[in-house]
Amino acid sequence: MTGPLKVTTEELRAFLAEQFPQGERFGTLERLGDGWAEMKLNVGDEHLRPGGTVSGPAMMGLADVALYAALLGQIGLVPLAVTSNLNINFLRKPVAHAPIRATAKMLKVGRTMGVGEVFVYSDGRDEPVAHATITYAIPAPQ
Repeated sequence: MTGPLKVTTEELRAFLAEQFPQGERFGTLERLGDGWAEMKLNVGDEHLRPGGTVSGPAMMGLADVALYAALLGQIGLVPLAVTSNLNINFLRKPVAHAPIRATAKMLKVGRTMGVGEVFVYSDGRDEPVAHATITYAIPAPQ
């Protein structure tokens, strides 16, 4: 991508805990790199739908926060960068009580927007359970 990280994994974890405390229910940041992030959600009963599948909102939340982390790793701690579009395809049924993981990658980061993609996996499975493309609006510098 484009240059060194603007924040460390620890700084971003602290920022998310302070500025986005509800985000913890969408997963935890595991790793952060130049234009990418990995997050994990420990699936509990609150994330399941009837029939024992992980709910769409749980997977969407994980994907959204994972790409937010990847974006902030590149642009720094910009709290008002917001999701402007999210498209997700649910590809197969996740394993019911296994953690799900998101691997997020920025495809383009400009002055006013960032675009990326996220693959969501059930732990222990090679095939993704969901794929999302997400666009973020980046506020103009003050």
